[in-house]
Amino acid sequence: MRILEHEHVNIAEVDSVEVLSLVDNSIDFLSTIDKKEVKSFRQWTKKGHDKECTSHSQLPIAEHGFSMLVRFFTGGKSCSILFDTGVSLDGIVENSRRMGLDLSEIDYIVLSHGHYDHFGGLEAVVKVINKNDLPIIAHENMFKPRGNANSRGEIQKYPEFPKKKNLTPAKFIITKQPCLIANKIVCITGEIPRQTEFEKGFLQNRILVNNKWQPDPDILDERAMILNLKEKGLIIISGCAHAGIINTIRYAQSITGVTNVYAVLGGFHLAGKEYEKRIDLTVNELKRINPQLIIPSHCTGWRALTSIAKKLPDAFIWNSVGNLYNFNCDEKTSPS
Repeated sequence: MRILEHEHVNIAEVDSVEVLSLVDNSIDFLSTIDKKEVKSFRQWTKKGHDKECTSHSQLPIAEHGFSMLVRFFTGGKSCSILFDTGVSLDGIVENSRRMGLDLSEIDYIVLSHGHYDHFGGLEAVVKVINKNDLPIIAHENMFKPRGNANSRGEIQKYPEFPKKKNLTPAKFIITKQPCLIANKIVCITGEIPRQTEFEKGFLQNRILVNNKWQPDPDILDERAMILNLKEKGLIIISGCAHAGIINTIRYAQSITGVTNVYAVLGGFHLAGKEYEKRIDLTVNELKRINPQLIIPSHCTGWRALTSIAKKLPDAFIWNSVGNLYNFNCDEKTSPS
């Protein structure tokens, strides 16, 4: 399996893309959705769940974590990519069961960065997929212990990344530069340059290097995933956007040479005292970029969500666990 790393990438176009929210902080099975590109869990599972199996005990659950299942279709072929694996040990597997998914169809796992709310379910999902040499696209810093410094300088250590021996038979592919996977159709950004003045990273983040806790505000292992939807533009999926969602979008445009941005999904990390100062500047830049769809979730926070919804109402979609997004594909297509 070839993984191509470049500073600039020639990303192929896809005919359609399907994105399913497997793990997120938010869940909403009741609100109506007025966008044709998205169906709620109850909508797309209606036929298979006409009986009482949509009781509350069988609905998918929310947690402070993130995972999306991405499937693209082009030239009569498809490929499935799991982007992040949530925070709990088995939440992603349980939600997949409740959604009726076959995780063995997954061709790649891509990890956005080395925080536990994005790799928590990795061991469990690798065991369920059970494929020899299943590629896990990662960065070398993801394996290093992480923590958070409080105002007194004390370190709250985060749960550590799983041991490689517990992830067999999968294999790691370590990348820093932009790389292409899945027949040059999907781009993993690699390390994202910091260019905006207001996106200052995660100032309290710490990383253990040579048995010493070091400041790590940039979190250079944070990457995003990019697809290029035919006739519409880039679909950009972010885990937490510790690099800044504007930096992430601008870098995606730069490395692909595609200026039009169709959809931006995932965590924007605009929750918390320090990050909420960036909301207005971020939303103003999003207005300039003008994506057709903006689907923030996870660590974006309610203040940023409501600001985006107010200022970009035609683009905004509130994400929920179980939401199924179909971009330029047959509405009958659904997860199997």
